[in-house]
Amino acid sequence: MKENLESKKVDKTNIENPRETLESLKEQANEIKNATKQKSIALKEEAEEAFENAKEKINETFSDENMDKVKVKLDEYKGDAKEIFEDVSEKASEFASEASEQLTDLAEDAKEELQEATKKTKSFFQKLFGK
Repeated sequence: MKENLESKKVDKTNIENPRETLESLKEQANEIKNATKQKSIALKEEAEEAFENAKEKINETFSDENMDKVKVKLDEYKGDAKEIFEDVSEKASEFASEASEQLTDLAEDAKEELQEATKKTKSFFQKLFGK
């Protein structure tokens, strides 16, 4: 903007021609006004162009084609997630069955130990009291 304007020196001591000085100042003010107006128009055009580009990018991002691609990816992940869930369910079922078997074995062993302890205790008291 400054490069378009040429500075005009006004002789402030020259009072003989105030009309010329006033005209010179008006001319400089008009040049500044015109340069500012041109710059603001250029900035407005650049802003409009940037807005249009952003709008195009947003529309492109959310286009039907891209949304279809997203849906395809989600379907792929849904299938993967279903497989993983089935695998985890199967492993959990196997674990529960194995744990159930081991708990059953443990309960049977505990029952046998309890019966044996009961027999030994009964035998001990019979020997102790002579019955």
